[in-house]
Amino acid sequence: YAYTPVLYICEFCLCYYANKTQYTRHRTKCTLQHPPGNEIYRKDDLSFFEIDGRRQRTYCRNLCLLSKCFLDHKTLYYDVDPFLFYILTQRDERGCHIIGYFSKEKESAENYNLACILTLPQYQRMGFGRVLMQFSYELSKAEGKVGSPEKPLSDLGLLSYRTFWSEMLVDLLVGYDGEISIDDLSQLTCFTVQDIMHALFSLDAIRYYHGQHCIVLSERVMEAHERFAKKKLRKVDSSCLKWTPKVFTQAELRYLQ
Repeated sequence: YAYTPVLYICEFCLCYYANKTQYTRHRTKCTLQHPPGNEIYRKDDLSFFEIDGRRQRTYCRNLCLLSKCFLDHKTLYYDVDPFLFYILTQRDERGCHIIGYFSKEKESAENYNLACILTLPQYQRMGFGRVLMQFSYELSKAEGKVGSPEKPLSDLGLLSYRTFWSEMLVDLLVGYDGEISIDDLSQLTCFTVQDIMHALFSLDAIRYYHGQHCIVLSERVMEAHERFAKKKLRKVDSSCLKWTPKVFTQAELRYLQ
């Protein structure tokens, strides 16, 4: 397939073919209308599906191969067993069409809540990357622990996350009345203390005043927040999340040893 000029991919099962005849034949037989997993979130026309890499190896491997077309640093595509995949889709009368996804380790010693993230090119610059990032933190909130994306981040990933952390923190601080600490911010957002400090320093919001450090939002930051507040961005509604954290036994995690 490396030298095939056009690759035909089924958008529901992600099987791929070298010519259109094979693809057309497959489409007449394929019965899937959504990713082969559990729907854990639905609001308006957006849904999230959770897929276990061990239960749906072929689909997850095909998904990783697809992402390799757009991510230069993507290396893993065969060993999908240790990961859970969360697929963002858009629904219509024909089915649930994949927009993007993120993966996370079933058991992460560093409490990483995201391993790899991708928005398909035709859906980029439409706010869906932010939805994926926000959803990963909603899962962390449901688990009752702080989370962070797997390090090191790519240059684009760091820029995206820095923007996301900054916007969420400023939005929270502007609407908060009273004193608040970095640990309080961590508990409210499920961001790690390190990520919060990184975002605040990027905003130049940490100041030393009367013998202690304070969070000060500059006029430039407030103007940016006002512009951000006027945007009609897609947001994850936590009340629409129907999910309980998965608990894996040692027998199920033996391949991680």
